[in-house]
Amino acid sequence: MNSDDKIKHLIDLRVKAKLGGGEKRVEAQHRKGKHTARERISMLLDEGSFEEYDMFVTHRSHEFGLENQTYLSDGVVTGHGTIDGRVVYVYSQDFTVFGGSLSETHAQKICKILDQAMKVGAPVIGINDSGGARIQEGVKSLAGYAEIFERNILASGVIPQLSAIFGPCAGGAVYSPALTDFIIMNDKTSYMFVTGPKVTKTVTGEVISTEALGGAQMHATRSGIAHYVSQNEEEGLLFIRKMLSYMPQNNLEDPPATECQDPIDRMDDELNEVIPDNTNEPYDVKDVIFSIIDKGEFLEIHRDYAKNIVVGFAKFNGMPVGIVANQPNQMAGVLDIDASRKAARFVRFCDCFNIPLVTLVDVPGFLPGSAQEFGGIIIHGAKLMFAYGEATVPKITITLRKSYGGAHDVMSSKQLRGDINYAWPTAEIAVMGPRGAVEILEGKKISEIEDLAEAKKFAAKKEEEYRKMFSNPYEAAKYGYIDDVIEPRNTRFRIIRALQTLATKKEINHPRKHTNIPL
Repeated sequence: MNSDDKIKHLIDLRVKAKLGGGEKRVEAQHRKGKHTARERISMLLDEGSFEEYDMFVTHRSHEFGLENQTYLSDGVVTGHGTIDGRVVYVYSQDFTVFGGSLSETHAQKICKILDQAMKVGAPVIGINDSGGARIQEGVKSLAGYAEIFERNILASGVIPQLSAIFGPCAGGAVYSPALTDFIIMNDKTSYMFVTGPKVTKTVTGEVISTEALGGAQMHATRSGIAHYVSQNEEEGLLFIRKMLSYMPQNNLEDPPATECQDPIDRMDDELNEVIPDNTNEPYDVKDVIFSIIDKGEFLEIHRDYAKNIVVGFAKFNGMPVGIVANQPNQMAGVLDIDASRKAARFVRFCDCFNIPLVTLVDVPGFLPGSAQEFGGIIIHGAKLMFAYGEATVPKITITLRKSYGGAHDVMSSKQLRGDINYAWPTAEIAVMGPRGAVEILEGKKISEIEDLAEAKKFAAKKEEEYRKMFSNPYEAAKYGYIDDVIEPRNTRFRIIRALQTLATKKEINHPRKHTNIPL
């Protein structure tokens, strides 16, 4: 074979590899509203930047007739490219080849990508669309999964890891995405579960559909496993690109700052009126967020889960930050199990990757009740406290209104090493609300007043006294727990100044093998 024939042979092999499982299976994928592995990579990365590895890899199995079925790339496309000019590594499972099932060599390709990403310090994006372990390979496919899991674990907190679920992801396959930082699922075409509907029915007798058991909407609203649900694959991949714009390449770098055209000293007079006079009346904390950040661009994470707390990425004068905010128009903004877990996970991610934290506080306390206590609210609430207390990134806290009891401590208080803690004049920082405090402090006296009207009048008077004494920011400011009471319309300027001041912050925790966060 001369050199021309060899080059033609190479070109033919590349064409064959890019066909995956063949045109019929590609067409079937398209009919389901799904793209192929390489089409997804093309949509995700900068045009022309993808460099593929291991295109010519095939499986090594000879059992169950597999020796007669070999496909180049073996069901996963791997390589690296760029997003907005920054290097990322990517693997994309190919459902057209053995249903995207994981073989020994399939796993080795993914492991190579993870190893390379760790060496160069670049994010990894995994696009999952797989029927699970390749049963014909038995324990070798299980070993392959474990090899991937171990690398996900070792890469955690070192490089950002993002997972897109664009098809089935079941059984052991779910644990690799679960070990990564963020999971994006596509509505209607993706699902995740450890055991499917058939096994569930056999073992428990429960009849449930695939969508109800492990669909995108369920995981976005109930389990909290999905951080974002896209309506189509293009949207999901665009969301990944946007997320990466707020993240550094690795844990040794700072997040990428960009030029900002939004004035630092821009004021919004409406902020002075956003807090209702009635302290029990709700408002939307997102109105505050959109007002103070650069150009109102807020990338919310976990939008449909634990809506009583809001988390997401934004920028202040071009500097990326993570925002955590209690949401008064959902369950009055109380902290419950789900909200605590959601926020703790986000805080820890930001701390891993040097992303400053801005916390907006309006929290009346932890949600009471047997369901919360039985579910372990003590441990789950402690997770959020632990996350804030452990974090060494710049931490700026603004108390907007209520900050009561243990929830006050948890929400990035000065005692959890909050760097700069501001409060609006509407802030109420106390052990509990005036009504509850009066019931405890003056309950006996109130019960002894026979005239109901007089009793109510006395209680109202005592509530007002308590409010003046404790339910304001000045008592906390008197002790230095609040650094300043600021005018709401100046909030953007004060946060940006704080971020600039804290840009050179150095804080190191005591040496240890690792922390033991309450799980």
